[in-house]
Amino acid sequence: MLTVAALAHTLWNGLADPGVALAFGTLIALGELARRDAARQQPAPLGSAGALAYALLGPNAGHPTQHGVLQTVAVAVAAALVGIVPHIARGRCPAPDHLARRVLTVAFAAVCFQPLYNSGRLEDRVGQGPYLVLFLIFLLGLTALCDAVLAALLSGARTGWPFGPLLRDELRAQLGIGSAICATGVVIALGVAVAGLWAVPVFSVPLVLTQLSFHRIAAVRTTYRQTITSLARATEIAGYTRPGHARRVAALGCAVGRELGLSERELTVLEYAALMHDIGQLSLVDPVPDGATAGLPAAEARRIAGLGGEVARQTGVPAEVAVVVELQAEPYRDQPVAARIVRAVNAYDDLVGGTRHPGGSLEALERLRLGTGHDYQPEVVECLARVLARGGRARVVPVPPG
Repeated sequence: MLTVAALAHTLWNGLADPGVALAFGTLIALGELARRDAARQQPAPLGSAGALAYALLGPNAGHPTQHGVLQTVAVAVAAALVGIVPHIARGRCPAPDHLARRVLTVAFAAVCFQPLYNSGRLEDRVGQGPYLVLFLIFLLGLTALCDAVLAALLSGARTGWPFGPLLRDELRAQLGIGSAICATGVVIALGVAVAGLWAVPVFSVPLVLTQLSFHRIAAVRTTYRQTITSLARATEIAGYTRPGHARRVAALGCAVGRELGLSERELTVLEYAALMHDIGQLSLVDPVPDGATAGLPAAEARRIAGLGGEVARQTGVPAEVAVVVELQAEPYRDQPVAARIVRAVNAYDDLVGGTRHPGGSLEALERLRLGTGHDYQPEVVECLARVLARGGRARVVPVPPG
């Protein structure tokens, strides 16, 4: 509704300062074109910085501008739509809720700044000196908070995960590329105020370089995760565990971890440990039937877990991952949270996938509840039950190899 109102208002009244609108619209469109994967929920750094700079733009080379809130939204939306056309042609269109978040965030920044600037109250009360910079930084903080709240609300509505941990993760994400986006937006707005539109391409270069660095880091992390996933499949290929067992434990374990409110880093450690939790079985002469370690004697389960921890340390994974693998067979009171989750989810998948509980997930959960006095943490088991209630049995269907 906001987009329709903004476009209708701009078409009816025409563009104020069309040269400025064209310059910032071009920057936003190029930013969208430069995205590696438009289907992901992360913002396009250059496009987001351009939209934010246009929302916080005051004078242009000392000459006042006249665009308001609705024109800011209209230019940002129109330019973004132009930029995502090639992505749509490749089948990588951003999700509608992500586009709505972009519109609302830009509108929030514009509402906080443009009425004050156009009415002259901003110059009367703040001036053009350092107080203006402090005011813009304050607005950036509010805008970042607004964006984080919107992202957490949308993610919570889509997944059903708790709002608090989602908001915490979104706020932490703002400290990464989000801080670079905000800083670039303010620098462009202040640069245009003094030097004119030439400041738009000049001050965009640092963010482009930062974006390239983030892409390289993301590529390294993706390769690292693929390596761990391939290593985890060694037990399946060797016939020690059932096909897809490690991936199911990792996916269901991360869902339980989110239900418990773990941070992104803790979820990463949990995922890696869940993928590698059976790696110790490669040292066994006689494989465990179906790879189900949940029914083994405690001493044997601890021995296999200890061997797995040694293997994990030699692969170069973070030390926390090896600790989780090593302690997964201990009583839950002696385990970190990630190990408690891995133990419970691994036991659940073993029970559902094996032949000891043909009744399926309900009987498997009851078996876990019976072991909450010593083996499984009650909170973890109940979180697992809630996750399964939302997702049904789709998460525990055996996945064919490859």
